[in-house]
Amino acid sequence: MTDTAVTDTAVLRQRGPEQQRQPDPPRRARRVPAGLLRTARPRQWVKNVLVVAAPAAAGELFSAHALGRLALVFVLFTACAAAVYLVNDARDAEADRAHPVKRHRPVAAGDVPVPLAYAVGGVLGVLAPVLAAWLCPPPVAALLTAYLAMQLAYCVSLKHVLVVDLAVVTTGFLMRAMIGGLALGIPLSRWFLITTGFGALFMVAAKRYSEAVQMAGKAGATRALLTEYTTGYLRFVWQLAAGVAVLGYCLWAMEEGGVPHTSVLPWRQLSMIAFVLAVLRYAVFADRGTAGEPEDVVLRDRALALIGVVWLAMYGLAVANW
Repeated sequence: MTDTAVTDTAVLRQRGPEQQRQPDPPRRARRVPAGLLRTARPRQWVKNVLVVAAPAAAGELFSAHALGRLALVFVLFTACAAAVYLVNDARDAEADRAHPVKRHRPVAAGDVPVPLAYAVGGVLGVLAPVLAAWLCPPPVAALLTAYLAMQLAYCVSLKHVLVVDLAVVTTGFLMRAMIGGLALGIPLSRWFLITTGFGALFMVAAKRYSEAVQMAGKAGATRALLTEYTTGYLRFVWQLAAGVAVLGYCLWAMEEGGVPHTSVLPWRQLSMIAFVLAVLRYAVFADRGTAGEPEDVVLRDRALALIGVVWLAMYGLAVANW
């Protein structure tokens, strides 16, 4: 053993157990930015791609103005979501430390101080709506403010209220889909809202059902409210939502809207086939109790991803009127 190693060992022995577990200040300082980024949940940012849903459905996506505005809205919505995650993890730090998985989150693990998480979350939560009010139409700032208020209320109390928790998470997805249309002044079709809303409820309820199945007998260890739901009820919710989403999409696809069609094939109507197949394929994972995060289900299943690509191609051809 070298002299340096002997010295380091002696120093560690002189420290108490708590001191030995604490990283050196420079090392901890390097962990803080990485911890803040991890707390902001970069993997969840893919959900914010829904901001392009309304412009894409209306065929008003590919222009410099639209792309620039949507990129800005994506960043602002991501900042709001990150603010909610930071505040949520700061609030739940003590409880997370007792959880076998959540204790590794940066705030619970001590990599990010709780006051700093609150501060950064507060700054992002204030800055995003202010920038939206300055750079975007007023409805965008109003929607972001409503999203923040709803999600913070969810973190504090609504996540403990039966059914309301499902509605809040579903509304978050719906707001993502709406904000792109509001940013570009695109009217939102009632069928678009119905399909998007119930499609989101389908995935949210399927995720809750999967959690309930996987954590049977110990559901409270991962999400306390799961002990209040029954798997039969959650199955009913995702099946009902799937049916309404399919019906809404079919009525949307069949609606002509007074626009003449000169395409070779009725792509908009044919896209119903791909949409129904996608719902049926996703339902396979929901029925098995393996429908976790929606983005993971879609990206990990090649068949579902392929069906999604086919649907996008069909709907794109319909919008282009080819």
